[in-house]
Amino acid sequence: MTEERRRVPVPDFSKSRGERPASPQGNGGQPTPAAPVECNCPRLDPADWDGIESDWSDIAFLKTSVSALMGVPIGYGTARHGLEARAKKAGATIPNDAMVLLGGGRMSRKLLLEIEDVPDSLKVTRPGGVAFTRLLEVPWGKMKEAVQNTTTEAKAKYGRKPDGLWVWYLTCRECSAARRFETLIVAHYKARA
Repeated sequence: MTEERRRVPVPDFSKSRGERPASPQGNGGQPTPAAPVECNCPRLDPADWDGIESDWSDIAFLKTSVSALMGVPIGYGTARHGLEARAKKAGATIPNDAMVLLGGGRMSRKLLLEIEDVPDSLKVTRPGGVAFTRLLEVPWGKMKEAVQNTTTEAKAKYGRKPDGLWVWYLTCRECSAARRFETLIVAHYKARA
């Protein structure tokens, strides 16, 4: 007896990590898109953030480092919670949707948490200068290209490479696919003396 084989399609998770499989509901057996996930991740208005220059003369950050393996941060969540605890313990205020910026590096990366109402006893980083930001959709594997494009655009605008590049991941693993991996890329320029 010969058994006939059938091909059964499986959702392709390689195209968008974190996306949950769609569930078939009527529609002739065709899957329907998953509903958008609601979470507390920051939502930025492109009119306020995309292609905008911001004055950083009065902004303060708490800073720490996270280990990285081939550029991928390890312990990001733990480091972020540690910064938040340090800020609260010192009496600083963490603004709603505070920037959480991750720097570059293959073995170690700087992590910055924006804070306000900084007590004198708390050691903070005050970068000063200006920041040029781009609000982009950056799916897996496209970060290097997005950072290079932002660097090229900033260099054309300011006549030199940025003094620092930072990334703010605006989505979590629950909402990344639905929000198309929204990311803010920051090109920072120190104030010139």
